Amino acid sequence: MEAKLTPPPTRDQILALSCTNVGVGPGGTTAMLARVAVVDYKGEVVLDTFVAPTMEVSDYRTTTTGIEPSDLLSPEIPSFDRVQQHVADLIKGKIIVGHCLWHDLSVLGIAHPAVATRDVALYQPFKNALRSPSQVVGLQTLMWHLMRRRCQDGHLHPVENSRAALDLYRTVAPQWEGEVSVGNWPCSLPPSSFSRCYL
Repeated sequence: MEAKLTPPPTRDQILALSCTNVGVGPGGTTAMLARVAVVDYKGEVVLDTFVAPTMEVSDYRTTTTGIEPSDLLSPEIPSFDRVQQHVADLIKGKIIVGHCLWHDLSVLGIAHPAVATRDVALYQPFKNALRSPSQVVGLQTLMWHLMRRRCQDGHLHPVENSRAALDLYRTVAPQWEGEVSVGNWPCSLPPSSFSRCYL
């Protein structure tokens, strides 16, 4: 018997999240949070802020992030601890939508219940549609092939990325939530090295 599809969660239960990182350490290969955005179900900005560095930045990754040193040096930029707490308060009890959420949760230092994540990078029907069942597909590729929309054409922007992930989720929300409601998880698992990011 075919499972009856259920409506998606109420709109006020859903937020989308995206982070932009700079590099620290030798060669700037270690990611550190530099900007974070949270949008609501309608795509309206709930939070968009730069974050004061907790370590010396060795690579601003400006060509992809658009972030300049001056963006992170203002005394008015909130501290990491303050932003971390704010984001934790915002997403507590919510379903969060995003792309490769394990990276965002990792740089934020926040763990979130796995069942309350909707990661478009892991949604199996999207991966199957792009004939990449065992690979993580980039957000730009998902948006172009599934919605015929360009994103990330210039610099990475967390508000744009949050809205893009949310738009992808909304196209399949009834099916996705229908699967979840009958105990099926329609996503592959995030990398095991990031298991600490999930409750």
